[in-house]
Formats: sequence, structure tokens, C-alpha cells
Amino acid sequence: MEFKKNDMVTLYIEDMGHDGEGIGKAEGYTLFVKDTVIGDKVEAKIMKTKKNYGYARLMKVLEPSKDRVEPRCPDARACGGCQLQFLSYEKQLEFKKNKVKGNLERIGGFENICIEQVIGMETPWRYRNKAQFPVGKNKDGEIITGFYAGRTHSIIPNTDCLLGAEVNQKILEAVLTYMKENQVEPYEETSGTGLVRHILIRCGFKTGELMVCLVINGDALPKADRLVDRLKDIPGMTSVTFNINKKKNNVILGDKVVGLWGQNYISDFIGEVEYRISPLSFYQVNPVQTEKLYGKALEYAGLTGQETVWDLYCGIGTISLFLAQKAKQVYGVEIVPAAIEDAKQNAERNGIKNAEFYVGKAEDVLPRKYEEEGVSADVIVVDPPRKGCDEALLSTMLKMKPKRIVYVSCDSATLARDLKRLCAEEYGIEKVAVCDMFPQGVHVETVVLLSQLKPDDTIEIDLDLDELDATSAETKATYEEIKEYVKEKISAESV
Repeated sequence: MEFKKNDMVTLYIEDMGHDGEGIGKAEGYTLFVKDTVIGDKVEAKIMKTKKNYGYARLMKVLEPSKDRVEPRCPDARACGGCQLQFLSYEKQLEFKKNKVKGNLERIGGFENICIEQVIGMETPWRYRNKAQFPVGKNKDGEIITGFYAGRTHSIIPNTDCLLGAEVNQKILEAVLTYMKENQVEPYEETSGTGLVRHILIRCGFKTGELMVCLVINGDALPKADRLVDRLKDIPGMTSVTFNINKKKNNVILGDKVVGLWGQNYISDFIGEVEYRISPLSFYQVNPVQTEKLYGKALEYAGLTGQETVWDLYCGIGTISLFLAQKAKQVYGVEIVPAAIEDAKQNAERNGIKNAEFYVGKAEDVLPRKYEEEGVSADVIVVDPPRKGCDEALLSTMLKMKPKRIVYVSCDSATLARDLKRLCAEEYGIEKVAVCDMFPQGVHVETVVLLSQLKPDDTIEIDLDLDELDATSAETKATYEEIKEYVKEKISAESV
């Protein structure tokens, strides 16, 4: 049977795709259905067809899966942020483990991958220390903020995302009130007019410090003192700024930050290390899981205090300073100059003197340092963006031959591609851990330990020719015969 748009079908959901959508078949034709989970029997409307598969919209759950849960958020279906909120948390972790394992096997070509640990959260809600809320108008012309609907730039009004800090709602309502009372217009994408584009909020989970930064399409914020008056008395408020972004694109932040009140940064801790965080800083959004993630990276690095470590894509030095507590020397590389300045100040404020930082692309800095200065590394840690590592960087890492490589990844597909390259020559996968940094969403962090394939230890075997068949000895033993003989000797000596 040939299906077409708007056809209604009944499906049993048999699997889930990488983006969290359910997968079912109607008379052998594969359909992807958002907001469904394995085990659901659903009624769905076909929205788009291709030759071998199509996309359908969930219309009704006829028989819910035993793993389906009622979403906490009333906007769960409309918002594009929580693709897995209909799935029990236990099964979310299983989904993410299988996603990583599947990519390593399918893309990387690795067999029998064993994931040693899946690190979940005890309470997988209210975990985000950063939120960026677009600002616009609804059909009645009222100023709103919230989140984009999936794959669109239509704003779903929401001031209380259940993944963010509870104080966000109070902050958002204060900003919206300021805008309405002072006729401050939101940005309009199509025309490029209006002023306020986004509201950025950051929260220090351990310090309680708060930051509010308005991203604006202009050089100044009118009647800014009135905004400050509404925000400064909120407990924990530390920083009120605006960021200038007049470019007509989808990039949220511009390069320039202007202070309105307080500091231009907040502070927070990961473990015992204190970090300074500015509006432009890259800083992991889930501090509870970040401590576990970096702890695992530190464990995999196997530091004794004698190692030279290179931390590539180091951001504001989050992993670098974690490693510096156990290493002889750490070198961090990051392309964003402001992040490197933060990294240097973070090292200074923590009294860490064995960490040095360089501005530039990792794929430029490390090859140059290696070729021109002959730098070495006992351990290399990489934490690249979703696109993974550049080939020039991978090639240099292989030339440097560190004893261990710790690869921290936010995209298991590019992770698998890069590991395939690294493991084609010098390295093998020793350990893999999965860390759930984004409960309710499909993204997942992975930490992999790669070790050199060359054996560090040797064994001595006394070869007794009398034990070999004379005819075989005279005609020279084959490789397989010698291998079997050695295996037997080792087994016998270990008994």
C-alpha cells in the first residue's frame, strides 16, 4: 500500500530514533512519530512521506507503554527542548546508553563495546544553571518570552521551565514588566527591528549568585535604571548586564558585554575549584553532573603528579583546573580569548600555578607547538564541540603518542568517527562511561579512555624442544602452533 500525507494509521512503536522519536511500521512502511515511546500503540497522522520512510504526528495513544509517564510540563509536546519527557527516567538512561553503544559500533566499527557506567541523576529536574529565553510578541501583540517550538522560531510562552532554577520565573516576570511599562520593544526577526532579543540567566548553584544579561539589537538599553531597580533586590542577584548583537542571524550572543549593575560575572564551584563565569563563558549547564563527569575524566587520566597534560577545547579552564590538582603541568587551549582570560583568572583565584593557557584553535596550536617546540604529553584530554576533532589535531595526537587520551564528547556520532581514526593505529578503547547531563532531552555526554596498544609488560617462556613433536620441530613450527603452545604454557603456569 502507498501512503500519502494526512493518512491515518495505527502503529505499534518498536524502537526509538536518535532524536527520541518513536519508530513504528504500517504494512512494512517505517514511520517516525514524535512523543511516542517503545511499547506504545498509537493512532497517528502522516505528515510527510519519502520513498522508504515517513513522519507522522501522534493523534492518540491507544495503549500506553509500561514505560510511558505523564509529562510534568504542560508544554512538553509543543516545546522542542524535552524530547524524552514521556519516557520513564530509567528508560531514558537505557536509551542514551544504547545510543552511544550503537554509534560506537555502527560508525566506529567497534565490537562488543562495554559501557562500564551510566551516570544518572537522583532528581532529574531543576538542574540547569543557564537559560536563554527568546523574547517576542504573541498574536495579540503582547510581549512574551519562553522557548521555541521544535524546529521553529515560534515562541511557546513559558516563564517556568522545570529544567531551570525556580528563581528564573521571578526574573523573567520582572524583565517583561520593565519592557511593558517602558515601551521597550522585543526584536522582530523578519524585519530586524525591535530591541530585546533574548534574556540570559545564569545561576551559581553552590554560591547562589545570579546573573541577568539582556541581548539587545542596539547600543543602549533605555531607562536601564528601572530594570536594575526591579532586579537588584532579588536574593543572590550579582550581575546585571546587556550584550550587543545587531547581526541578523541565529547566533544568540554578540561579542560586547556592557555592565549595568554589580559585577560582569558570577562565581560557582565544581568540587573544590572556584570558577568565574561571564555572559560569554562556556560553562556546563548541569553542575551536579559536571562534577561527576569531570571526576570520571580525572579518574581515566590516571594522574600521579608526574604527568604533563594537554587539555584541548578547555573553555574557562573547567577540566584543566580539575586536572591540575593531580598533574605536574597542564596546558589548556581554547579559541575564545575571553574564555582564556577567565581560565587564567580562575587559576589565579584558586592558587593553581601549574596550569598555562593558550588562545587559538586546538588544531592550530597543538600541531605548531609540537612541530616547532617539540612539546610532549603524557595525557591528552579533549572536550570538543559537537563537530568533533579536526583531522590535523587527531594526526598530531597520534604523532605525540601520549600514554592515555581521555575523550569527553557531547556527540557520540562524531566521537565514534574520531575514535575510529585514533584506534586505527596507536590506541584501543579501554573504558567508556555515559553521563546524563541533559535529563528529559536526547543529548548525552560520554567519557572514553584510550590507551596505547603497545604492551608495557613481557612474559618469559622456557621453550622445551623435547615437548615438541620432532617432525614439527624439524619442519619449523607455524605461527598458530607457537601461539597455541604459548597459551598452553601460560595456562599451566597460572594454575
